[in-house]
Amino acid sequence: MTVALSLPPTPSPATVGTGPSRRARLGSATGSVGRLALITVTVFLLSSLLTFALGAMAGANPAAAVLGETATPADIARMNHQFGLDVPLWQQYLTWLGHALQGDLGRSWFTTVPVSDSIRAALPVDLSIAGLALLLAIVVGGGAGIAAALSNGGPVDRVVTVVCSVVATMPPFVIGIGLIVIFSVKLKLFPSGGYVPFSQDPLQWLRFAILPAVALSVDAAGSLARQLRTSLVGALQENYSTGAEMRGFSRHRVLFGHVLRNASGPALAVLGLAVPTIIGGAVITEKLFNLPGIAQLALQSAGQGDVPVILGTLLVTVVVVLVASMVVNVAQTALNPLARRGATTGRGAGS
Repeated sequence: MTVALSLPPTPSPATVGTGPSRRARLGSATGSVGRLALITVTVFLLSSLLTFALGAMAGANPAAAVLGETATPADIARMNHQFGLDVPLWQQYLTWLGHALQGDLGRSWFTTVPVSDSIRAALPVDLSIAGLALLLAIVVGGGAGIAAALSNGGPVDRVVTVVCSVVATMPPFVIGIGLIVIFSVKLKLFPSGGYVPFSQDPLQWLRFAILPAVALSVDAAGSLARQLRTSLVGALQENYSTGAEMRGFSRHRVLFGHVLRNASGPALAVLGLAVPTIIGGAVITEKLFNLPGIAQLALQSAGQGDVPVILGTLLVTVVVVLVASMVVNVAQTALNPLARRGATTGRGAGS
């Protein structure tokens, strides 16, 4: 048995994206996105229906709460009709769902402010913090994973493994408290809470956003580093990687030229799972850092029993998670054919 010591040929633009392979990639991407959309829509419908049911079971009367103690039964009945609460629950739900699909999320029962306006003011806070957290996770986690793979078994690999194992046990609010104590109270480098919009002052936005973003990114960075390290170590042991090194290519050139692209699929899956985690962690992180985000809006509305705002924040959160997950799925689908090609060539070279 002979082993060909050469890198697999890089697919040329003329051969990639044409014929059956292009249709296969398109079909794979469409199928993945379709399944993800179906699951997300199902979860949203069930959770929104449950929200409606819990609101009805609570027995609260938002009309009476809005009008106050001096309200007469006639006033309450008129307000209930205005809120659409004088019809069966299933009809209330279908009416809200129909309006939501047209972009109308209704009005708050207590402030009468359109729900879409409240979300429009709060959502940029979450998107900017989550975007910065993902960027930090990619840079720090990706760099740590690559360094650990290159050091495989060495001191850097051991340090990265230990650090990732430790941070995996620490929830974001614990990390956030530690960051506030160290960088806000002791060193006085960053403010402990508040928010400045990026459009108003980018530098001040960064000063306020960096600590909550770090708190949200630590777990994702650790998971990304572990997964990327495992994938890279395995790919560096493939025939085409070993053959390239024996031909004189440096390990860094092999890793960044071929291996990293082929081994990044599982790491992208970790990033896809990190998006809901970051958004879920924002509930506590926003409270800890006093951020006027969508999580705080949902918590305040839940305390009041303001069902339209709760449902609006739920819908927007689901859409954000769906879009982020679709982006990750499309990226994975774009990379998978290359990974399969490399694996097939590696096995074929050893036969």
